[in-house]
Amino acid sequence: MGSVQRAMRLLETVAGHPYGAPAKQLAREAGLALPTAYHLLRTLVHEGYLRREKGLFFLGEATERLTGRGAEQKRRGMVVGMLARWRDALGVPLYYAVYREGEVDVVCVSDSPVVPAVQEWADFRETGHAHAVGQCLLSQLDEEARRDHLDRHPVRPVTPYTVRDAQSLLRRLERTRRGEPVTERQEYALGTVCAAIPVTVGTTAATMAFSLPAHQTDRLLPTARRLQAEMQRVMGSLALSISI
Repeated sequence: MGSVQRAMRLLETVAGHPYGAPAKQLAREAGLALPTAYHLLRTLVHEGYLRREKGLFFLGEATERLTGRGAEQKRRGMVVGMLARWRDALGVPLYYAVYREGEVDVVCVSDSPVVPAVQEWADFRETGHAHAVGQCLLSQLDEEARRDHLDRHPVRPVTPYTVRDAQSLLRRLERTRRGEPVTERQEYALGTVCAAIPVTVGTTAATMAFSLPAHQTDRLLPTARRLQAEMQRVMGSLALSISI
């Protein structure tokens, strides 16, 4: 662990020198003995986390991948893998969504021929009031943000079961208990019921949701509890992945 900490200090020190720095300066700034710094710098260069040019050290391609597209792809792959495992274990299609820049953004969907996802027959962004994904995300916002969203995407009937007006929806959202699953029954698609679990990290609202045929409504809350328990076991990894 000590070696890892010293290597991280070196990486942070190098990151503070976009035009490069020599080993002696990096060792001094990182508070490391020069022989230790030389050993770690050689290792980091060998692994691609640093590169050396004319006696100066710079961040390498491996480090850039961690902070750029490579890290994003890794996080996306992690979420896709989690969804696939939970889909198969619970026997339901899963949806992962975030509220980003004022819009409902369904990031990942995991389904199969055995458990197909709900078809997006009405734009998910415009009908956040009607499905569990949107309702769960809106429940995590403050009142001003909710009203702003509904001003841009007015409540309208999607099915005969859709909430009728903005005030009714706002009252429902206000009654939603923090951390509790949000459910809807045939409000977005006839013959389908859904539940969504809130995931909040900092100021980012996210949700993990699933759908079931309406004749399996009795599975809705038990499955939501099982999914919530699975999510709590990997909450650190899930929180890291919210930004994908």
